[in-house]
Amino acid sequence: MTVDRPLPAEPTKPPRFRCLDLLRGLAIAAMILVNNPGSWAQVYPPLLHAEWHGFTPTDLVFPLFLFVVGGAMAFSLGRVAEKAPIDRPQQRQIHRKLLQRVLILFGLGLALNASTLLMRTWFEGAPLLWEKWRILGVLQRIALAYGASALLVLHCSRRAQAIAVAGLWLGYWALLSTTPLTPDGSIVGWVDRTLLGASHLYQLTLNQQTVAFDPEGLLSTIPAIGSTLAGYWAVQWLKTQPIKALTTWRLTGAGVGAIALGRLWDLALPLNKQLWTSSYALYAAGWSIVLLAGCYALTEIRRAHGISRPFEIFGMNAIAAFVGSGLVGRLLNRTHIGSGPDAPSTYQWLYQTLFASWAGPMSGSLLFAIAMVLLWWLAMYGFYRRGWFLKV
Repeated sequence: MTVDRPLPAEPTKPPRFRCLDLLRGLAIAAMILVNNPGSWAQVYPPLLHAEWHGFTPTDLVFPLFLFVVGGAMAFSLGRVAEKAPIDRPQQRQIHRKLLQRVLILFGLGLALNASTLLMRTWFEGAPLLWEKWRILGVLQRIALAYGASALLVLHCSRRAQAIAVAGLWLGYWALLSTTPLTPDGSIVGWVDRTLLGASHLYQLTLNQQTVAFDPEGLLSTIPAIGSTLAGYWAVQWLKTQPIKALTTWRLTGAGVGAIALGRLWDLALPLNKQLWTSSYALYAAGWSIVLLAGCYALTEIRRAHGISRPFEIFGMNAIAAFVGSGLVGRLLNRTHIGSGPDAPSTYQWLYQTLFASWAGPMSGSLLFAIAMVLLWWLAMYGFYRRGWFLKV
């Protein structure tokens, strides 16, 4: 989801795979779909996250984002990392650009979270409570995972990167084993509540109880670095391979192997998206590799660009689509049709009037989410036609 422009040390922009834009587009379309049901009480189970331990298709969406972030680094950073050692002024320039990207992404995430508080004040008259400003989130995790992964790519060999990821995943497993794997008992939640304060965290409801626990927490960002580097390794490897069917099968085999290992690890450390357990990171990376192989076969081998193009358009403006859909969703939820305490939000009114009234609550909720995806695709198509690309 992050940018793919070359850093200052790169004289020219390297050629890219269309499969990466396709995969990024699939990820952002899936994100909009699962984040915008007509009603959260009417959602088909595969479109919901696992409540705690476990894995659903929806639990693949965010690690797939990070995987694509890493894949993009194979173009924006890969050639820089592979060149002869660069001098100190160039190093400082690269680090400055990396820091700028991290800060902008993190700042966008903070602004998106702040918009929730501001809209509640503007449209509902609620007091502005900055002490409830959520500090972490999706874009913040992308920023931190991208920054850490980029530093490893720039300053470590491939072998050292692999050792680092293995150490991070095994070390994180050891940390998790010191406390119960529950929202209020895990070391993950404890670190966030201690460093950031409970009021600045996501309020997670589990088993009819609400606890301050952030699924994009600080400690659980550590294994997400491996999720990002998995994408870098996969795409960097693809760049060295001939474009033929055997490459697709070899990539698929690697993905299936990671899936199998992740499932085996699940026997000792449960798959858990909220904790981003190491087994979950490996398992999701395996599925991401398999999806990359499918996109590679479609765009680079079969050249089926007519099928892939709509998703590529989404992928070219992923940041705009993600931030825009988040802002509009919040706006629709905070504005109301009519007046009085029983007036439905604009979001509820649209869902009930345009979809649930004829398709039923469950199917109507899904159709509403699909409509949101289509509307944002139209918006991104307009951006594409005008040459507007929001990059960091």
